[in-house]
This record gives sequence, structure tokens and C-alpha cells, in this order.
Amino acid sequence: MSGHPLPYGRPNMPAAPAAYRGETYYGRAAVKHSPWDWRIGAYMFAAGMAGGSQILAALGEASKDRRWDGMVRNARTVAVVNATVGGLLLISDLKTPNRWYNMLRIFRPTSPMSMGSFVLTGFGTLSAATLAGHALGWRRAARAAQVPAALAGVGMTTYTGALLAATSTPAWSASPRLLGARTASAGMASAAAALALGERAGGRGGTGQTLDRLALLATGLDLALSLTADASKNRAGVEAPRGGERMRRLSAYALAHALPLGLYALNAGVRRPSPGVSVAAALSVLVGQALMRGHLLQSGQRSATRPGDYFRLTQPSRGVQRIGGAGDA
Repeated sequence: MSGHPLPYGRPNMPAAPAAYRGETYYGRAAVKHSPWDWRIGAYMFAAGMAGGSQILAALGEASKDRRWDGMVRNARTVAVVNATVGGLLLISDLKTPNRWYNMLRIFRPTSPMSMGSFVLTGFGTLSAATLAGHALGWRRAARAAQVPAALAGVGMTTYTGALLAATSTPAWSASPRLLGARTASAGMASAAAALALGERAGGRGGTGQTLDRLALLATGLDLALSLTADASKNRAGVEAPRGGERMRRLSAYALAHALPLGLYALNAGVRRPSPGVSVAAALSVLVGQALMRGHLLQSGQRSATRPGDYFRLTQPSRGVQRIGGAGDA
């Protein structure tokens, strides 16, 4: 062998990157924030509720208990209405329906946005089939479409979180595995709360109480996941919210989690639960989860404008394997 061998027979290795010390490129943002506005936040809320409602409709149908017939009908209606509203919000954000049609021309499994387009289209079609079958008395047709509609509902509750996690936005990339679980738990809490209101309005307090307990569990899980995600962002170096942003986050947490958990626990601890307390808790969940979706979107966009968040997050010492991917924003 010609030449001089390197020590230990190993090639020269590149020097380890220097630790981040707050340097930026003239204070400019390292990534571009997403162009999404309130319409996408509203779509995330509607999609989660639609998917959760269809899952609950499938569970009610599978129980074969006629007491759940009203809930099943309401759940299928909520799913169709929210899928329709969500589709209109997306088309409005895209500026023209032609862009929506063009997205359906390409099937790209690695793109959450591409997969989400097909999930929404399939979910809307199957949900309409279940509702039409129910309204026309074609129970077999409704049951045949119910299981695939519920499976598509699982996708509806989780894919919006995957869509956010696939961007380079620091606040979303810091805890990518938790985002899908957070949107799913939030969707189930919203769906259970909305359907509990329907049961109360229809005079079906027994099934309403069961939905209250489900909303309690989903809200508690969502709180745990949200706090875990916040801790992950802090460890990754994403700047904590300040001023008005901090107040908005606390308000969203209070309405989406603290208040309904307290009200549901109050009702659970008495022999005769109060319908008024149940209604207040359900309304708090719905308003709070809508605010949480808006906060999740806005906090991510603000983190993209802070170059320090991005540079701290991408340091090898943070243990982050990759940032960004399909649909980088």
C-alpha cells in the first residue's frame, strides 16, 4: 500500500459542529412560516370533531343498543356537516377549487397533504353514505359504510397533526410524534362534548352521562399530551410564549382543559349529576378546543420567525434526528 496510513486505519473524520451560541444570519428567520390562517385552524377543529363523531357512531352502532340510535344519527350528521365545512375551508384557503381537484390527481404516500386530501374525500363520501342510509331507513347500507367511515375517521383525527409535524416549523417539529395523538384526543373530546349536548337536548340523559365520561377521559388525555409536548419544546430550546401569546395559551388551556375537567369531576362526584353543569362543561370543551387549534397554529408560525428556535432545535446535542420533510413550510 502506498502512502502513509492514517492513525488506526480510519479516514479523517469531520470536526464536530460547534455548539450554538445564539448566532443568526443578521437576525433573519431561518425558515419561512406557513401561509395558513384561521381557516386552517378552523379546519383542524372541524376535522377532529368529524372523525371523532364517526368513530362514536360506529361504537354506538356496534353496541346494538337502541338507546344509542339518536346519538348515532346525530354523530353521522355532525360528521357530514363538519366534513363539508372543512372542505369549504380548505378550498377557500387554496383560493380556487381547481387546486383541490389537482391534488387528487397525484397519490403521494410520503406527503401528509396528499394523503390528507384523499382521507378527507373518502371520509366525506363514506359519511354521506352512512347518513343517507340512516335517513332512508337502509340500515344494512348504513352499516356497510360505517366501518370504513370510522377507519377514515381515525385518519381525520390524526393526519392534521402529521401535516404540521412534517414541516420545518420549530414548535411543531420539536414533538412530531405527539401531534397526531394530540389532535386525535382533542377530536374525540370535541365529538363527545358535542354529542352529549345533543343527547341532553333530546332528553336522553343516560347516554349523555356516558358521553360526559368519555369527554372527561379524552380531555384528560389531551391535557397530558399537551403538557408533554410543551415540555419537549422547552427541552429542544423552543422559546416559551410571552406577553399576549402566553395569556392566549393560558386562556385556551383553561377553557379546553381546566374548566371542563373541574365541571365533569363535580358532576361525577354527586349522586344526581346536574344537566346544567354537563352543558357548561361541553360548551367549555368546544370553545376551548377551537382556541387550542388556533393557538397551536399561531404559536408554530411565531416560532418560525425566531431564528434561535430553529438553530437550537437542530443542534446534535438536542437529539433531534431530522427536522422538516414533505410539505416543508
